[in-house]
Order: sequence, then structure tokens, then C-alpha cells
Amino acid sequence: MSQEGNSSDRPAGQDPLLLLKTLQLLWTKKEMKKLKEEIRRGFAGLEDPLAGLLDMLESSGDWKGKGHSLGYCISSELQLWMKEHPAVQQSGMKLKKLQARVFRILDQCPANLLDPLISIYQLHTADRNYLLGHVSHLYHRGDYKEAAILSIKLKLQSDQDVEKMCAPLLFQDKINLVEDYVGEHPELQCRLLQILDTWCEPDFNIRDMARQYQGLSRYKPDKLNRKMLSKLIFRLLERFNVDPALCPNVINQRHLRTLNYLFYKRFVEKTMTQENWTDHVQSTVGENRWLQGHLIQLLLRYCDLNAAARWAQHCNLPEEMLPSEVADELQKLEIQERVEETTKEENYKEVKKKDYYQLPIRRANIHLLQNWEDMMQCCEKVLQPGQIVGIDMEWRPSFGMVGKPRVSLLQLAVRDEVFLLDLPRLLEQAEVKGEKEKVPHIIQRLYSDAAITKLGYGMSGDLSSLAATCSTLKGMDKQSQSVVDLLTIDKLLQKSSIDWKKGSLKVDALPPEQSCEDEGLRQPEKGLSLLVQHVLGKPLDKTEQMSNWEKRPLREEQILYAASDAYCLLEVYEKLCKDPESFGLSSDLTESLVGKASVKPRAKKQLNKQEVPSPSGQIARQEGRVILTSGLPYQTLQSQVGEGRCFSVNCSEKAKEQALQVLKHFNVRVTLADIFSRCQVCNCDKYLKVPKERMRQLVEGSKNSLGDNSTGCPTSCEEKPGRTRSAAQPTGTTAGERLESTGSCGADVGLVGGTALQVAAIPPGVLDKAELTDFYCCTRCGKVFWEGSHFGRVVSQFQDILVTTGDEQRVYELS
Repeated sequence: MSQEGNSSDRPAGQDPLLLLKTLQLLWTKKEMKKLKEEIRRGFAGLEDPLAGLLDMLESSGDWKGKGHSLGYCISSELQLWMKEHPAVQQSGMKLKKLQARVFRILDQCPANLLDPLISIYQLHTADRNYLLGHVSHLYHRGDYKEAAILSIKLKLQSDQDVEKMCAPLLFQDKINLVEDYVGEHPELQCRLLQILDTWCEPDFNIRDMARQYQGLSRYKPDKLNRKMLSKLIFRLLERFNVDPALCPNVINQRHLRTLNYLFYKRFVEKTMTQENWTDHVQSTVGENRWLQGHLIQLLLRYCDLNAAARWAQHCNLPEEMLPSEVADELQKLEIQERVEETTKEENYKEVKKKDYYQLPIRRANIHLLQNWEDMMQCCEKVLQPGQIVGIDMEWRPSFGMVGKPRVSLLQLAVRDEVFLLDLPRLLEQAEVKGEKEKVPHIIQRLYSDAAITKLGYGMSGDLSSLAATCSTLKGMDKQSQSVVDLLTIDKLLQKSSIDWKKGSLKVDALPPEQSCEDEGLRQPEKGLSLLVQHVLGKPLDKTEQMSNWEKRPLREEQILYAASDAYCLLEVYEKLCKDPESFGLSSDLTESLVGKASVKPRAKKQLNKQEVPSPSGQIARQEGRVILTSGLPYQTLQSQVGEGRCFSVNCSEKAKEQALQVLKHFNVRVTLADIFSRCQVCNCDKYLKVPKERMRQLVEGSKNSLGDNSTGCPTSCEEKPGRTRSAAQPTGTTAGERLESTGSCGADVGLVGGTALQVAAIPPGVLDKAELTDFYCCTRCGKVFWEGSHFGRVVSQFQDILVTTGDEQRVYELS
């Protein structure tokens, strides 16, 4: 007898290849339950299940390629089966031979098959040099992604060159895989960031680096530019919490961009004062000679030789670093008084008084609070029931650096007074006294007190910065009550028909060669400044906005600016509440605005976690409703209602499948009487049942009263509605009770409560249909329904889930 004959006489479970044929047949038929049972039964009958799996994989191509495969299904089931039968595990030389066979098929192994094979054949216990050799084989073959994935699975990263493994992945735009590769190794994270930083050096050629790696697929050299690398480095610095000093090149480039931005704000937009600009330039450049050199070049471009020479003198730059013309000017430069500059600044301040919003309170009523004793007078004024408080915050501009800004000044404005809280100093003093919770407690009291109305603009962003300043204040957005975010006003006004941007001046940016002393033009107002201009007539002066708010003492201009930013909120709110209609807003403005802080605009790829309670969420909570939604709204709404009161519908499914999902999730039993049990117009569930002949009389009476050409109804029928239900049971009535028509025939087509029946909306010919015996009229809106083809179609759609008994069973079968 031949070998094939011997094999065919054995049970399928005794031969791996015969077992494979059986499994392939079940896989083709998609009989998954039988397939899994046969896999377990078959492996139980094999003499060596681990060797049997390799026989199957080596003799079949079903496991190759991406996605779910028969090979993956078999391997996964064997992995589960082995947990129940640990005795089948191999060890010693026999296991090493099996591992050697596994490595021969790993070259073509899809990613989803790696985990089962690594677990079944204990590849973590294999010789490490052998593992590294196999990964190296994949790498030199150009399978960079596969080599990296296998290295992660086998935890080989510590024995590999980070640049060698990650560089080709970056060229192929596989950044997520690079992050996974170094994710659990801090030393590799630092090394990767150092490598990426060297790629940002001005003379580094990224194309030369890419040429070292042959066979790169999907490589786009222009995509991996310095801008993208810079963004990647800063994201990794924040994710891995690594010291930014590790990346000097990209930090320098970021500072250089900050310098360019400061020059643009000062000399093109003209929205920064000389003092603020000087302060930021000094802190940005510091002692960095490279940045100081670029500063001189920018000064030559935007200003003149005198300004460049003064800064060169201030930075104490050596003569060999300076352009020859700057060096010559520096030799002639003498210390000069800044009388002219000071005079010009004073004149400019006088002009600003005419053009910008001015505080209506005395300077003596602006209080800078820097110790606990001063705080007491603030608490007495602010924490009073019925008080209205304007709140604003200031912090030092971060210019895109990693981390959230910390609040340097907290402004609280009440009628006729403003309190400026020096938050860093107050927190420091409280901590020294062992009372570090004292100041946060006052802020928490203010925000959580429902009897105090808090006004702000973009309050969610301010609360995030407060949380970054003091960990005790985290989550305060959820505790806040009676807050009015005037950012909402901006959105409402933009939707209104009023051209509220009227009066804002739009000008083109000045060219670089424009004189830096020309203050004649200014940029259009925006944000809170534009809102103040629209409501109060003049915009806010925002030239102090980008001050260094951490520097002490605060200048007088900063104090006045900070006070104005908070106090203007009170005046805007008061004027809007007095006459909202004149601004195109609804009369219930106060009630609609009071709530929680609104979301401040963010970058497209990030959503602020502090969401405004939506109207849907509020209605659902108040009326005990369930919300059905899908996509991103579900993430927001589920946190605003009770547990289980929000359900996410799969919008990729058809309407029928969506409805079935909802009914199944909420365990709803649907009877025939539930179909169209509510009015499609007003949602009422009380109907007037009218026999066909009675309805004919009402229709004729309506025509005779109003004329044949009149509609005779308050609203027209735009579609043919289906029947409501054959036996409507109004809310509050006993089972089986019916509403019947009453009254005499004639033109008076209405109900006792005054609701007009829309009888004229019944299309011609409907009353002549023999199969119709009754009509159903909504007692709230007067809409008339009857059993048409739509009713039958709906019933047939849901026949599989309808619960039918008695008469309903008979009617259902007739449908």
C-alpha cells in the first residue's frame, strides 16, 4: 500500500496536511464555529501539535498577505488551546529545532501572525544573536518596517543602532512605528532626539542621508523637511518629557522664528510697544552668539545702522562677528539720551486716549495685591451674593514653546474697582507659611458660587492655564457655575444679520523697508477688542498684551491694560443685557448665556476637553430623555447625561439596521400598535378616530363654507402620511378606550379644544378608497392620518421584531 493510501486511511486529525484540507474547506464555506471546533479536535489528535502547525504553514500560502487569514485563525486557536493543555509545550533541543523552522517563515509573515508564533514557539527564549541576525537579514533586504516590528516584538531595541533602524522608517513616513520602537526605552528616546536635532543643522543634507538606504518605498524627500522635523522633535520632547536642551539646533531655530515674529509684530503690524519688544528680544536671544548675530541682521533689515550698533553694544558682540558697516557705526556710537523716544511715546499715549477704550474708574481704585493682608479687602468685595465679576488673566507669551503658560496676573473687576492678584507671589508666600491651599480655595469659591456671576472671554483657555499654575485648580471647569463667556457673544453676533465688523480698518502689511517709526496705520481689531468696539464704540488697546508679565515690578502701562481687560467685560455685559435686540440678539440673553465656560478656538487636530454643555444635553437631563447620535458628538454628549442615556448609532449602517440596534440596546418590545403611535408633526399621542363617511361630511362642509378654491386648513400636506395606529390609546386613558368624533356636520371643522382639523389636506380620491374605513386626527395640531401604503412598508421592514398577539396577529398577517 502506498504512503498516500496509509495517510488517507488515518483519521484527519492524525495528519496535519489532511487536517489542513478539512480546515480549508470549512474556511471556504465560512463555517467559523465548526472550523474552530475542528482545529481544537484536530490538534488534540496530532502527535506533535507545534510541529503540525509548521507543516500546515509551510505547505500552504493561505497565511500570507495582509488581513485575516486561515493561518492566523489556526495559530490563534492553537495559542488558546495550549493554555488549556500546557503539557504540549516543548523545550530543549526539540524547541530549538522548531524555532529554526519558524524563522524560515518569518520572512513572509504578516504582522498579525507574529504575536501567536512568538508565543507558541517561545521565540523570546531563542539565542539573542540568532534573533538579531534574522532581523539584520530583513533589514539588509530592504524590509525596514518588518525588521522594526520584529525587533519591537522580540524586545531587541537595546542591542541595535537607533539611527540605523529609525532613519529609513522616517523617510517612509512611518513616524508612529518610530515612536513605538523607542517608546519603552528612555535612553533610546534621548538618542533619537539628538539624531533628529543634528538633521536640523543648517548644512545637513537630508537627501544625502536618504541615499544610504536602498529600496525605500514611498519616499518623499520634500516631505521630511526641517519644518516637519522641528514639529516632530517638539512633539517627542513633550511626549517623552525630555529636557529641550538636548536639542540645541531646533531650539535655536525656534528662537529664530520667535525673533522674526517679534520683528513682524513691532515693525509690520505695529502692535507691540518698544519696551515690550525690547524685553522679549532680550529674553529670546540671551547669551546665544548665534542668535545675537541673526538679531543684528534683522535690525539691518527692519531698522538702521544706529539701532544695529546699539544692540551690538548691548550684547557686547566682538567686532569680528559684525558686518563692517555696523562695526564702523559702533566706533562712532556714543551714549545718547532717549528724550526724543520718551516724548514720542508720551504723544502716542495721548493719541490712544482718543482712539481706544478708557477705564471709567480712578487709578486709586485699581489695587495690585501681592500679600495675604491685601487679599482680604478683595474677598470682601468680590465674594458677595449677587455680585458680577469680570475675570481676566495674563501670562508671559510662550511663542510656541513646549508646555502650557502659567498665570502671572489674575484680574477681578467689580463695579468701580479692579483687583490685580500677583498670583506667583501670593502662592509663594502662602507656601512659605504652610498655607498653600489658601489662595486656590478663594478662586474655587469664586468660580463654584452660583450666586456670583462670572464674566470672561474664552474662559476655558483661562481655566486651563490656572490648572497649569496650581494643580489644586485642576478640574475646576466642571465645578464652575453661573459663568458668562462673552466669546459666545462673538459667535451669536457673527450669526446675526448685523454687520458688527463695521468700522474695523483693514490694511495690507507694511513692507520690510517701511520706516519702523511710522505708527500711522494699525491692524484690524479682533477678538475681545473687536467686541468692545462694537458694543462700547472703541476697541481695546492691545499693545501691552505681549508684555513679559512675569517681570516685576509691573509697569504702569501694564497695570492699566490689565485692569481695562477685566473691567470692559462688566460694561459690555451691562449694555448687552439692557438692549440685546439692538445687537441682533434674543431678549432672553442673560438666561441663555449663564452656564459653563465655552470652548476657545483650538488647532484643527486638537479639541479642547472642556466642552460647553450642549442644548441637547441640557434638555435630555431636564426631561429624562435618551440621546441618539454618532461620531464625535457622542464623545461630548455621553458625559453630559446620566449613564446609559446616550447611545452611539453606527451611521455607516442603513436606517433599518440603525433602528434595530437602538431597539435591541434598550430592550424595546415593539407591537403593531406602536407603529406611528405618535403624530409625525407634533409628537402627540392622542387621536380622534373618525369614520370615513363622517370625514367625507367634514370635508364637504369645509368646502361649502370656505369655497371650492380654498385650502380650508392652516397647513398644507406635503407628503402622504401613513396611518398612525389602528387602535390609538391616548395617554392617561384605560386600555381599549377610544376617542370618537362628536358634534354635528357642517363647516365647523374642529375639536372641542379649538384645534382645527386639517381636512382640506386630504388628497382627492383618498375618501373613495374602499379599503379605508377610518381616519385618525391629531388632537394637538389637527393633522389627519390614514392607513396607506407607507404603513404596510414600515410593518414589513420590522416584521422580524414585532411582538404580535390576538387581533394584532391577524392584522399583521393581512399586511
